[in-house]
Amino acid sequence: MTDHEAKADAAAAKRTEDEKKRAEEAKKKLGEERKAREEASKASAKEGVQASTPTPTQEENDLAVMGCNVMEKEDDGSGPEPVPGQTKQSEAKPAPRGTYETRSVEKK
Repeated sequence: MTDHEAKADAAAAKRTEDEKKRAEEAKKKLGEERKAREEASKASAKEGVQASTPTPTQEENDLAVMGCNVMEKEDDGSGPEPVPGQTKQSEAKPAPRGTYETRSVEKK
């Protein structure tokens, strides 16, 4: 092995080590950002649940029809209301561009 080949091998090894370090740092940064997003999402979901009112039960509806004002609502067991703006469409990922195939329109 010549001196030039040895230097080239050493440079290649250093490049791969640098690439590994950058990849590890990027993964760490992405993990931290993901945690921050999850915490922010949980906080906003919690705010949405606290701001919502439960669905009235049939008894509460009947009382309201009779003119009684029901201040405390009973839990109907349906669970929390979905957070506004968080629909399945907003969770979907768009398809990559250029993957939609069409037929070519040419005269034969």
